[in-house]
Amino acid sequence: MSTMADGPRVLLRNLRETMAATLGSQERLDKIVDLIAHSMGAEVCSFYVLRDDAALELFATHGLNPDAVHMTTLRLGEGLVGLIAAEAEPLSLEDAPSHPAFAYRAETGEDSYHAFLGVPVLRSGQTLGVLVVQDLAQRTFREEEAEALMTTATLLAEMLSTAEFESLIKPGADIDLRRPRSFEAEGFAEGIAIGHVVLHDPRVVVRNFVADDVAAERQRLDRAIQAMQVSIDDMFNSGDMQVSSEHREILESYRMFAHDRGWVRRLREAVESGLTAEAAVERVQNNTRARMLRQSDPYIRDRLHDLDDLANRLLRALTGASGLFQTRDLPANAIVVARNLGPAELLEYDRSKLAGIVLEEGATTSHVAIIARSLGIVAVGHAEQIVSMCETGDDVVVDGAEGRVFLRPTPDVEASYVEKLRLRAKRQEKYARLRDLPARTRDGVRISLLHNSGLVADLPALGKTGAEGVGLFRTELQFMIASKLPRLAEQVALYREAMDVAGERPIVFRLLDIGGDKVVPYLRSASEENPAMGWRSLRLALDRPGLLRTQVRALLQAAQGRPLKILVPMVTETGEFCRCVGVIEREVERLQRSGGQVPEKLELGAMIEVPSILFELNELLEYADFISIGSNDLIQFLTATDRANARVARSYDPIAIPRLRAIRQVVEAAQRHGKPLTMCGELAGRPIEALALMSIGMTSLSMGPSSIGPIKDMILNLELEPVMESVMKVVRGSGNGVNVRDLLVGWAEKQNLPV
Repeated sequence: MSTMADGPRVLLRNLRETMAATLGSQERLDKIVDLIAHSMGAEVCSFYVLRDDAALELFATHGLNPDAVHMTTLRLGEGLVGLIAAEAEPLSLEDAPSHPAFAYRAETGEDSYHAFLGVPVLRSGQTLGVLVVQDLAQRTFREEEAEALMTTATLLAEMLSTAEFESLIKPGADIDLRRPRSFEAEGFAEGIAIGHVVLHDPRVVVRNFVADDVAAERQRLDRAIQAMQVSIDDMFNSGDMQVSSEHREILESYRMFAHDRGWVRRLREAVESGLTAEAAVERVQNNTRARMLRQSDPYIRDRLHDLDDLANRLLRALTGASGLFQTRDLPANAIVVARNLGPAELLEYDRSKLAGIVLEEGATTSHVAIIARSLGIVAVGHAEQIVSMCETGDDVVVDGAEGRVFLRPTPDVEASYVEKLRLRAKRQEKYARLRDLPARTRDGVRISLLHNSGLVADLPALGKTGAEGVGLFRTELQFMIASKLPRLAEQVALYREAMDVAGERPIVFRLLDIGGDKVVPYLRSASEENPAMGWRSLRLALDRPGLLRTQVRALLQAAQGRPLKILVPMVTETGEFCRCVGVIEREVERLQRSGGQVPEKLELGAMIEVPSILFELNELLEYADFISIGSNDLIQFLTATDRANARVARSYDPIAIPRLRAIRQVVEAAQRHGKPLTMCGELAGRPIEALALMSIGMTSLSMGPSSIGPIKDMILNLELEPVMESVMKVVRGSGNGVNVRDLLVGWAEKQNLPV
């Protein structure tokens, strides 16, 4: 029996030669198990692959009956091999037949073998198969032998992912690595997308597994670890992390992981076994990820992202990969898959080829979701673990309405969604025919339908949808996607172009609304415990009057004498609004003095999204020319729920009685003062929610362009008066506990409304 004086290194070198040789797929696999058995001095070496039907199939063996290859199977969890696959943990036994999980397969002829060592073959923490060695004698396999087998399993995992391996798969079957998977997610932007995965942060592919010089690989690994730790320490010690905050606590946990001695030790041991530094990172990541995935503690599972990020940082440092996806390489019908995505990152992609977005995180009201809706890109979030389970190029179907993702879909699933796309196209044709019709209910109530926007790129949709104008132009998006503060000339150019594209249609420009969840890297501020309720929006603008004056000056110049509507965000009290109006009026006077063209009509509005202003509406409406409701923040503050936190954001119905009473209060105040009122939040773009708003007297709704057609279709089929009567009865307090949503669904069915 070999002493394996050189450990697994000789085996790895031999395996590298075998992988490079011109051999058939089965011949190569047979050669690999022969090499392992010979190197370890074992009578048996067998390789089992996990199929998509949860069966482990014997793909190659040295020592067992060769006729059993591709014939013998074990269910996941059955026998010693099934146990290893299920638990993703190695198993070493002196006398395997005496183990209670031992499952005898007569056709293999393995009943005479006692010593047993099996290790899982892992990729991204998923079990792909099991590698086993056995001996006749009762003995315990040594630690270095287990190390050799685990190292070899890393190479086999990569072999399983190659196209060459497909020739070994039986017709009608597939391996678990490529089996179809479905994910329950949360719909961010409606629609259906069928295309191919593009990983936003692509997995670094390790191509060289076997070290030529172990000492050199050890040095490369140590340098990369040190560089990574220094960069994380620098991030932690930066100025905006010096106060106690949730972000600091998260980063502290992340830093502890980066400095974890056990993790670093396992990386070094993997290199000592003969792997390159990259392959060592890959192997340790796989093994650690597999253990964490099988933990029930949610905190431990949440640390998976830290592990993946640290491993990817190391791999990029070692390979020199930037991880940036070149826009020019984006394939047609690309579906970007990411853990999370910022608005600037989304806008870097070629939108003509981008069909969908799938995120593991995010929120319905996040800015990437808002931009996706604005651009008509299908988007879902909270598709847990999808990043680790897919590869760039995989087929994928995304259902934004149902919040479902089908990775490597079966032919029948894909066919059903192709049919849904066909029906959707027919609906779009119907909406196009409604484009020039006024949005008027069957009983004569006129509803104004407007766009929410923030990019000049989505303004041409006004002509396609027939919307009457832009009820909300989010000016902060220009600031969020820029690498530095946009200059006056840049802002003027954007606003002028937006007004030119809108033409005769009115456009309401909301002043800069940043802070909270809207991070602008070049306008840093101290970390806050509750940023949504902190230094943001109008508060920030009044404290930074130069920023406010520059934006107002840009809007006035861009108008070139045309009518201009400016909306002031996050008004907490009337005094704040008046201070902002004062800044605007001084800029108008300045423009007049310099001989510039002032707008022929300037209207200044206030955004209703902070509950305190509900108790000052009469005072506010003495000064405001119009008001708009921002439902995203108003609902968040009314219910004390973080809209970006999925665990609570979905707990409160935005059209439940308390919320409708608050909105009705605004409607009544606007009616008393004869001032226009528009709903500008995401609420207006969903049919049942829009029906609720109309039922309490709202007649101006602003929404994403893709929602205009469905909402108008509903309005044209709606008899509003009876619905309004029943809803107002509930809102006024005589509904005896009636659920408003259920009530509206009943009315929709009764009137056969397309909701």
